[in-house]
Amino acid sequence: MEAGVGLPDAEGARSASGATSARDLRKTLKAGAAGTPPHGGPAGKGSTHGRSSASSAAETPPPASDAFPAALREALGRRGLSLERVSERLRARGIGVSQATLSSWQRGRSQPERARSLRAVEVLEEILELPGGALRSLLGPRRPRGRVAPARGESAALQVLGKDSVVEKALGERFRHFNQETGSLLIHDVVTLGERGTLSNLSTTNVLRASRAGADRALFVLSFDDEQAEPLDIRVTSGRLGEATYLKGLKSLVLEIHFGRELAKLDTTVVSYAVDVSPSREPATHYERWSRANLHEYLQQVFFHPDALPSGCRRYFRDQVGSPPRAQRRISMNDSHSTHVLASRCKPGVHGVAWDFDKAE
Repeated sequence: MEAGVGLPDAEGARSASGATSARDLRKTLKAGAAGTPPHGGPAGKGSTHGRSSASSAAETPPPASDAFPAALREALGRRGLSLERVSERLRARGIGVSQATLSSWQRGRSQPERARSLRAVEVLEEILELPGGALRSLLGPRRPRGRVAPARGESAALQVLGKDSVVEKALGERFRHFNQETGSLLIHDVVTLGERGTLSNLSTTNVLRASRAGADRALFVLSFDDEQAEPLDIRVTSGRLGEATYLKGLKSLVLEIHFGRELAKLDTTVVSYAVDVSPSREPATHYERWSRANLHEYLQQVFFHPDALPSGCRRYFRDQVGSPPRAQRRISMNDSHSTHVLASRCKPGVHGVAWDFDKAE
């Protein structure tokens, strides 16, 4: 199961460094990730800020692959602009570049190459008050296009999510290399519903193992079915919140949580986070989490309010997000008004719990 990514009704988790008030969270959600270092080390590590001279191509070495993202991060930090603000300024100039794409550029996950993107870089130089060509001159060689085979992690995710999923749209160009440095071993989700049966809180503890040396963060995407169910507060009890971006149009929250250290290959770390959610229009009916790889163990607990108890609960499995549920089985509630499902050696797919409320007469 990929690092804490879940879908419909809402995929939840615990997250944040310390407690974040609802007012502070609004600021955090708008802040984007300007100045955040790329995977594998602190900002500027191993970067080259020098520019090529006007000598011949044979004599001029190509820019280092991390020169452009390092310079972009530095310029964003110096100007104190959030990715949301930069995206708005580009849009005001008639150039549409999403926050997700800007984030991918500053992390070196992708680089601008198409004509529209290169034009965006020129305008970025103006917005960031840089000399003409200061960023564009640092772009590396054009990457091959055409029928490029998906990265291993991307291909596995597409098998479960399908094309053009909410997760893919929320992450933008970052989706291609989404959490390829880590994999989940064990995940524990806790879903808490309020007195009207609406989602109140989601918390997650995720045990991750590094598949390669240098992993120091992971991305989590939480998606909601109801547009009124928005994140109010985020708390991270294990790890440090690096980014929190709520994409209202996609009804999704993207979290980037830092581990606090670089992991050696096969090292493990624990990430724990929680999200308080505003009441939705309608009662929640299910919670599910998708997995693109085998998971050692998955535990989901659902706590109901005493004034809004379901008439029945069931567990289920989907081969793909949106496909018909199968392997359905009724599960019981206990005296604490909760139910749970524990799955071991989980295969890729979608694991969920659904419940029914009797309609008021």
